Amino acid sequence: MKYAPVLLFVYNRPLHVKEAIQSLQKNKLARESELFIFSDGAKDSMQASAVQEVRAYIHSIKEGFAKITILEREQNWGLARNIIDGVSTLVHQYGRVIVLEDDLIVSPYFLTFMNDALEVYKDEPKVGHIHGCEFFQDESLPETFLIKFTGSWGWATWERAWKYFNPDGKALLKQLHEKKLTYAFDFNGSYGFTRMLYNQTIGKNNSWAIRWNASLFLHNILSLNVGRSLVQNRGFDGSGTNCGADDIYTTSFSKQGIVVNKIEPIQENLQARKSIEQYYRKTNSFRAKALRRIKRILKGDFSA
Repeated sequence: MKYAPVLLFVYNRPLHVKEAIQSLQKNKLARESELFIFSDGAKDSMQASAVQEVRAYIHSIKEGFAKITILEREQNWGLARNIIDGVSTLVHQYGRVIVLEDDLIVSPYFLTFMNDALEVYKDEPKVGHIHGCEFFQDESLPETFLIKFTGSWGWATWERAWKYFNPDGKALLKQLHEKKLTYAFDFNGSYGFTRMLYNQTIGKNNSWAIRWNASLFLHNILSLNVGRSLVQNRGFDGSGTNCGADDIYTTSFSKQGIVVNKIEPIQENLQARKSIEQYYRKTNSFRAKALRRIKRILKGDFSA
């Protein structure tokens, strides 16, 4: 089996990038995997120094992977354009990709799980996405389950699935409304994914992930998710483009690898969907958000 290339998207956080790389190097399949690092250009002169520090570090990496390719954007592309272009280019070339951002650290079992899942489900058209992060804190979830929801914190896909990606948020939003799917898309109204997509269409965010989520949702294509996390997101320290400072997505690593056995029949796990809905109702209520805001302010954190 040829292992999928790993795509790592970096910008201006050298410490995060170093942690991400070091965590990848602890995977036994890293030495057999190609690593592509996409380094975005500085948005302004204030970011230039940090971007150069990141680039100095990634050019210093000499071992740990089968091959390292660095692509430096001359200008600031932004995360969405960078990821869409990088994934589109390499998934066409390799047929499958594993995707990470610079604020993610991975378990030593991450690459094994991702490659196993990519192989087991390679010919299953109803599965188009694999996600390695679990933060719903429900121990009743099985080790793997299928769901109509595409998380973006350590994921993988195939060319056959990426062809469904529609970058036109307005078209996606229109389809969701026409098919009366907004309530289901929002986990029965527990989280505002439709609003997030609408905000993308009016320029309030530039999320590629919400468009990928909607693209597969509209085609009734499932994601294979883990019930025990193989990824941690360190971006909730206020340093990320799309992540504020918060602790509701804190998770611990699985203490062992996750065996990938094909789930039959290929259908959404409704128990898992209900669990995620309950999690969002608990963490996304006005009261819960207000309490988190107060706790952050008391700690001296005035981020949004």
